[in-house]
Amino acid sequence: MTRSQGAAENNNDASIDASACRNYAIVVDDHPLMARGIAGYLAAHCGFDAALHAADARECAALTEREGCPALLVVDFWLPDGTAVGLLREAAARLPACKLLVMSADDDARVCIKAREAGAHGFILKNEPPEVFATAVASLRQGRRWFQQAGPPSARRELPLEPSELGLTARQAEVLGMMLRGLPNKRIAMTLSVSEQTVKEHVTAILGKLGVRNRIEAIALLHGRRLES
Repeated sequence: MTRSQGAAENNNDASIDASACRNYAIVVDDHPLMARGIAGYLAAHCGFDAALHAADARECAALTEREGCPALLVVDFWLPDGTAVGLLREAAARLPACKLLVMSADDDARVCIKAREAGAHGFILKNEPPEVFATAVASLRQGRRWFQQAGPPSARRELPLEPSELGLTARQAEVLGMMLRGLPNKRIAMTLSVSEQTVKEHVTAILGKLGVRNRIEAIALLHGRRLES
């Protein structure tokens, strides 16, 4: 399977009832030209009665309140306030009948993974031709999933990482954040008003949870990730 082919998968999720939605789509993208262009394509070529566009999660919520549940929500992964993970999770919970298709110009494989974990039914790169986009949309409308293969991790933008994903406590997350900035144990201890021995104990615990042997390996492991506070 090539990246341009993507992948369609069977979806046996009985909770998704397309009949509960109106036959319209919403495109969420903070670039007006992109959002309007995709909305126009959906209306003209993908069988929707209408397609609207929003710049962010707030505008999207306002549209769904006014127009009802859309059959399809197309969301850019990177929005002005960060990733669309929160929007996707809320839409999956509030609009269970709506299909969620994430798009991005970021070909980092972890973007697709994050979108899928947040409840998306599909993911496609923005540099694909319209025909591939139409195929992805049709697959979702037919009850299948479409997740496109992406490339290796990219350092262009940092993906957020919750401490809980690593099994860290709030204090350990603070220590790890300083470690990633290159601060020595003594400086970390002074900043947190604790002893160096306490910091050493935190560092040992952190390395164990990450499955690495030293700070260098920890930095390499988390390259391209941004630890959330």
